[in-house]
Amino acid sequence: MAENEPLLGSNNGGEVVVAERESEATHRKTTTPSSRVVSIDVFRGICVFLMILVDYAGSVFPSVAHSPWNGVRLADFVMPFFLFVVGVSLAIVNKIVLDRTGATLKVVIRTLKLFVLGIFLQGGYLHGITGLTYGVDIERIRWMGILQRIAVGYIVAALCEIWLPCQEMKRVALFRNYICQWCIMFLLSAIHCGLIYGLYVPDWQFSVSQSTGSTIYEVKCSVRGDLGPACNSAAMIDRYILGIDHLYAKPVYRNMKECNGSNRDTVSESMPSWCHAAFDPEGIVSSLTAAATSIIGLQYGHILVQFQDHKGRLYNWSILSLSLLAVGLFLDFVGMPFNKSLYTISYMLVTSGAAGITFCLLYLLVDIYGWRHLMFVFEWMGKHSLSIFILITSNIAVIFIQGFYWRDPQNNIVRWIVTRFVQK
Repeated sequence: MAENEPLLGSNNGGEVVVAERESEATHRKTTTPSSRVVSIDVFRGICVFLMILVDYAGSVFPSVAHSPWNGVRLADFVMPFFLFVVGVSLAIVNKIVLDRTGATLKVVIRTLKLFVLGIFLQGGYLHGITGLTYGVDIERIRWMGILQRIAVGYIVAALCEIWLPCQEMKRVALFRNYICQWCIMFLLSAIHCGLIYGLYVPDWQFSVSQSTGSTIYEVKCSVRGDLGPACNSAAMIDRYILGIDHLYAKPVYRNMKECNGSNRDTVSESMPSWCHAAFDPEGIVSSLTAAATSIIGLQYGHILVQFQDHKGRLYNWSILSLSLLAVGLFLDFVGMPFNKSLYTISYMLVTSGAAGITFCLLYLLVDIYGWRHLMFVFEWMGKHSLSIFILITSNIAVIFIQGFYWRDPQNNIVRWIVTRFVQK
């Protein structure tokens, strides 16, 4: 099975998907040289590229930015794709685990490292490009974020792979072999669905600090099962557990028509009260189905490990991807909308199916047809994904670019882009 020995964990910066190669004695069946599945690196590199693209081009081209609430756009595929490749790589790294306790300890340590790094990068410690300073008010630090969500998906999928392994390698029974993992995925989805549709959301209020003092806003809800931005139970749980001051201060729903499509620091008083509230798209409830995405990725990794031939891999990946797409589209048709902020089940299934189809295409082009030289940039980005993420999120790359100016420090390309497009 040398051909199926990937690769993700050995890449520098590959911890964005948090899959490191374990010791040879623990995790490899043979000592024969492994053959790299390059499409995994390319897939991860494309995720990094899309992350950069939608972050910086979203202000100029709103059609590629996150959907304000229901629906999916290009940016809404980035996070599920990251979570998907976490699962793929974990299935390969943990093909054989002899020391489950030791492997679990390593998983927990890596999860904590990734979680803390995420708080540092997105918790508010590093300020924006118009105020290149640092420091965070502990009372307003953001606890959840992109790396934290990946950390959650990683630990859930890793524990499933370590403690719920395949007992009998039967190619014709992939679903039955990993029935316990599928049950965990269904359980997470059921809990998510129960919390979203079953919890009662009462009226609530919050205060916003302004230069003239604090303003108190009240939101009328008294409803159950609402999926709108004002009265959904996911936000209620985050407010109770994390605290509203520790949520994302500029939620994407401010781009909705009700909020005049203005995701700025200041929001007009004429807008609905909930437009002023914070909301975390990487919250607690939505992390349940996000983790389920990584478990789905595990199944693609199992296929990669168990099937030696290209035809068998592509066939099983295609069947699974089309099935996920069909169920997700059906759920949307019957009334469960695609929603990235809530990470609805329909959104989880459709984006996972899209990730599977994308992975199939990349595997076909890169590993079968040998187009590796055309994808070398994405491959390199995939190998150094964590480093790239840190440079972009911390604004280190922006600071470096701002250092080059014409005659006056204000005349630099970053400020020109911000004033011309972002703050237009």
